[in-house]
Amino acid sequence: MKKYPGTILIVDDDEHVLVTSRMILKNYFETIETLPSPKTLESRLKQGDVEVVLLDMNFQAGITTGNEGIFWMNQTRKLSPHTQVVMQTAYGDIETAVKAIKEGAVDYLPKPWDKDKLVSTMLNAYQQARARKENRDLKSKQKALQHHLNHQANSFIAGSAAMEHVLRSIDMVAPTDANVLILGENGTGKEMVARAIHRKSNRSDEAFISVDMGAVPTTLFESEMFGYEKGSFTDAKESRIGKFELANKGTLFLDEIGNLSPELQVKLLTVLQNRSLYRVGSNQQVNLDVRLICATNAPIYEAVSKGSFRQDLLYRVKTVEITLPPLRERKDDIQLLLHHYLEEYGRRYGKALTIGASLIDQLGQYHWPGNIRELQHAIERAVILCQQPTLTIADFQLAPAKAMSTERTRSLNLTEVEKEVIQEALVKSGGNLTRTAEELGIGRTTLYRKMEEYGLGQ
Repeated sequence: MKKYPGTILIVDDDEHVLVTSRMILKNYFETIETLPSPKTLESRLKQGDVEVVLLDMNFQAGITTGNEGIFWMNQTRKLSPHTQVVMQTAYGDIETAVKAIKEGAVDYLPKPWDKDKLVSTMLNAYQQARARKENRDLKSKQKALQHHLNHQANSFIAGSAAMEHVLRSIDMVAPTDANVLILGENGTGKEMVARAIHRKSNRSDEAFISVDMGAVPTTLFESEMFGYEKGSFTDAKESRIGKFELANKGTLFLDEIGNLSPELQVKLLTVLQNRSLYRVGSNQQVNLDVRLICATNAPIYEAVSKGSFRQDLLYRVKTVEITLPPLRERKDDIQLLLHHYLEEYGRRYGKALTIGASLIDQLGQYHWPGNIRELQHAIERAVILCQQPTLTIADFQLAPAKAMSTERTRSLNLTEVEKEVIQEALVKSGGNLTRTAEELGIGRTTLYRKMEEYGLGQ
């Protein structure tokens, strides 16, 4: 029989119990240790991991309250939180059992115990101990990874007056738990703002979960966001937690929230109001402690006035509002961004390039409908294609001046502007929908819907 790895520690003042339980359990576990008294229990726990402690409840003659065992159980849990404790006593009664379980024991064995009962109880406690330890280790790794990501994340590259208010707002709202709504065109850096808020918050060591709401199908919204129980629907082979639970204690970033259908808006609002949810197929309430940050490039207030976006949901997600200016309104930052990305991509592709004398002025004349994301991609492409030691405007393959002039005078109707931008992105990508979606900073599902809406089918 294959034995389970790990250590079982038996603490009892009855030598017969120590010998018998050791003989039985050694067939199932690799290491069985015994102590005739709990006096050395603390020092043993400090020496290394113990999965399960089988602990007597009474050690002094004439004492049958079980308080001694409960005291040492609490000491065990303090020193080794993942260790499971099974209590046993010759003076078994229901009150003592309930007291032990309430205080934190995983199970209770009255003496004399049945061999099969002892084995099944210890195996169950062992599995719970391993699961708790794995969960603790996973959380530790997640915190370490999140800490690493937070410290590796790029700070804002901004020196323009247009960005001063944004940077001030981030610093002011970050230490709070206020919900934030970020508005701005595609490619302006809305997710970067959300990450900056999280990085500077008291939740920075916890998870930052990002969800593109435009890419979540209506039929899968509840299972993706709220999770589900095994067997709750045909493909639910095992239970799964949703995005809200993944972000618990941390930050949940909902991008493109303006694309939610009225039906899904109601479901989201209910969770935000109650600060709790029910997984699909479960009637057990899951309480939430999540900092919510939302973003949209859609005209959200226009949607509210038309009744396509709920006003009460807008109030829930918008304790503080931050609006990001488009790149054409912060052209002073183009030089900073150019130097930053030129260094990044020059290092990546092994090229040491200089900047042409008139390049920055020429880049400043372009409208940048795709904002910083378009500039970033343009710089990467220019670095790859440049065959000279100096970058010039010819390396950027931007739209001609006539096209740029047309853009400056085009309609300010948001629907028409969005349609034109999608058309431009389709032309630039040669009709490749994946690259078009990336250029626009939206999911493919959202792109398909908008193409159908604007009659841009291929």
